[in-house]
Amino acid sequence: MHRGRRGMQASLAVLLIATLVICIAMAISIGEMTIPLTTTFKVIANRMFGMGFELSDIQEGIIWNYRLSRALVAASCGAALALSGVILQALLRNPLAEPYVLGISAGASTGAVAVMILGLGHGVLTLSSGAFAGAVGAFALVSILAVGSGGSHDRIILAGVAGSQLFNALTSYIVTTSANAEQACGVMFWLLGSLGGVRWPDVYMAAPVAIGGFLACMLHARALDALTFGTGAAVALGVPVARVRIVLLGLTSIMTATMVSIVGSIGFVGLVIPHAARFLVGPRHLRLIPASAISGAIFMVLADIMSRIIVPQQILPIGVVTALFGAPAFAFILYRARVGRAV
Repeated sequence: MHRGRRGMQASLAVLLIATLVICIAMAISIGEMTIPLTTTFKVIANRMFGMGFELSDIQEGIIWNYRLSRALVAASCGAALALSGVILQALLRNPLAEPYVLGISAGASTGAVAVMILGLGHGVLTLSSGAFAGAVGAFALVSILAVGSGGSHDRIILAGVAGSQLFNALTSYIVTTSANAEQACGVMFWLLGSLGGVRWPDVYMAAPVAIGGFLACMLHARALDALTFGTGAAVALGVPVARVRIVLLGLTSIMTATMVSIVGSIGFVGLVIPHAARFLVGPRHLRLIPASAISGAIFMVLADIMSRIIVPQQILPIGVVTALFGAPAFAFILYRARVGRAV
């Protein structure tokens, strides 16, 4: 039975990785100009291995400079947000915890917009550092509110909702009072989530953060398993709870801030994907973390594809697409939690 389970887990891992590769290939091929998959593979072979396939310069430019970088950023963003959800749900022992619900995404958006429009930092702060400062500030505010109201896990969620509304209001105030019409239009579209402007420099920033976050999560997998049973159980098992919390919360802030600074605020990925991964592989974090990372990457790449094909001749903000699928899933999780308490 043990060997059978390992075989099933290995098969599932291969299936998820293959699905991710197929989704990225589809994302490269689908768009206003449909490009055959064979052309996609030839372009990648030319660029990476120096093959000499004769191809159209236009198709090669679209695939390499636009669509491939966009797909890789989408995959990195989905993986990082899903990992953030796994961390927060384990630390807070709440199935509704995720960066969007706890206001971390909203704080990162406020910090990025403050740098973008108000010019805070006088050129010293970059968009990413401004987003990180906002994310840390948002989580600090939520922590203070939660401690002041008793510190229970349910109150942390309520404090996160309040903090999210506050930072969203601050962002709207900055945009309406300090931005011109062109800036306001660009910022509002960016805040809904947009992959339209990503290029290879964004890949070089997003991919290392997602990979580093994944490796750090795997190193703390056993600690996360212990923390799901409570602080007392984790201490009894020898887990340095304070250090682990600081490291993992800092990691969550870094991943969220980086992705928000690149693609804007995207919700529900960190909420829905960890639950879907638990359904597939169970609650142990050694399996849950890789399953969530790959599933989050698949979800975001598929959402990017859907954003380009739902409305003909128009690209929807990717945050709209994730919300269309994430909101019903959020309602289902609430319903299951209510039924579980009733039983």
